[in-house]
Amino acid sequence: MITGPDPDQQIDLRGTPCPVNFIRCRLALEGLQPNACLQVDLDRGEPEQMVVSGLRDAGHRVEIISQQDTWLRLMVICGGG
Repeated sequence: MITGPDPDQQIDLRGTPCPVNFIRCRLALEGLQPNACLQVDLDRGEPEQMVVSGLRDAGHRVEIISQQDTWLRLMVICGGG
């Protein structure tokens, strides 16, 4: 498990379908300053693939800080890609 800075904001998107989970991440990031940290709890599988790749493509740094069997915790650095 990777430890990182304390998040400036946290969202739990477990059980949230694609593409709603990606949209909620993007909206949360829009309200943050550059280099602020957003902690995201997300289901494994398609949500993990779509959200992680989409946020990286949008220029954010995404780190997996915790993994469970059915979900994972991401730390997203706003504009830190």
